[in-house]
Amino acid sequence: MTKSDKRKQSLYFPEKMLNEIAEEAMRQDRSLSWIVQKAWKIAKSEISKYPSVNEPGDDDEEEEGAA
Repeated sequence: MTKSDKRKQSLYFPEKMLNEIAEEAMRQDRSLSWIVQKAWKIAKSEISKYPSVNEPGDDDEEEEGAA
């Protein structure tokens, strides 16, 4: 049996996103943590394609609607 490393970490989400995660957690009868962990496992390969902040072409500000 493998031992799981469980460390506490605070994460901050926009209220609307947190509400959506909470609704999905309730629908699946799972914890918020479980939902976020599964979402990360699904999305990490796609997110790794994004350029780092030091790479040219980083357009996070444009995607977020900031000017």
